[in-house]
Amino acid sequence: MSDAAVVPRRFGVRARTPAVHNKNLNWVLIGLLGLITLIALTARWLAPDDPIQPVGDFNLPPGSPGHLLGTDLIGRDLLSRTLWGIQASWLSALAVVLVGLLAGGLIGLVAGAAGGWVDNVLMRLTDLFLALPGVLVAIAIVAALGPGLEHTLIGISIVWWPYYARIIRGEVRALAARPHVEAARLAGAGKGRILRRHLLPGAVPTAIVTASLDIGNVVLLLAGLSFIGLGQLAPAPELGADTARALSQLLAQWWVPVVPGLAVMLLSLIANLGGDALRELLDGRR
Repeated sequence: MSDAAVVPRRFGVRARTPAVHNKNLNWVLIGLLGLITLIALTARWLAPDDPIQPVGDFNLPPGSPGHLLGTDLIGRDLLSRTLWGIQASWLSALAVVLVGLLAGGLIGLVAGAAGGWVDNVLMRLTDLFLALPGVLVAIAIVAALGPGLEHTLIGISIVWWPYYARIIRGEVRALAARPHVEAARLAGAGKGRILRRHLLPGAVPTAIVTASLDIGNVVLLLAGLSFIGLGQLAPAPELGADTARALSQLLAQWWVPVVPGLAVMLLSLIANLGGDALRELLDGRR
């Protein structure tokens, strides 16, 4: 037995290998993704106060009685607004990723499975969208439709699907060249059966990992568009917009812009770490 296979004992207890520690950490990070989703879904009941109406003195610092994170310049509870802002940002990001995954995944799946002229036409269309500056196109779409969360989601979704189309198409083409798929084809299996039994199940893990890694990017993009006034309309709570509106208070009442800004950072960080953890777990099972 090699030295690498020997697991040392300390104080009579078998020591855990780094792989076990990494796996446990990955499950913790995925659990955080679930926790954020649960918080977003239940923000209505978790928020202690109305996020729009003033409920106390203005500019109360964090830790004030009845206001854990303080209040803003008109007396609205920051904890309540942050929870509702997490709901708007997180669920909106999930919606954009889901739309992009379904639209782009379907195009990539069809292109990769069909090949030939179908593949060429769909991929040239995808390349056309990829050649455009995605953020600027999203800004132009939202500016044309008018500010509002729904318009922001439409603008981002339109520029987000090509990435999934390219990735899924590449995965399907790689799967189609594998021996077991070739064997199924030689055995007389039709394209529909090969697609359902071999290509689609094989592409699903890649699609899930790609989508999970994209959530953090979409959260940042949504916050950025809201920061420049192209997102949720006032007085509705939104993390990027709340940060922008309170930026002038940064030196005097720092917590008013910092709390929603930190929430954006934490959402993006947890999404990225959770996506990496999910990728490692799925790669380990292949």
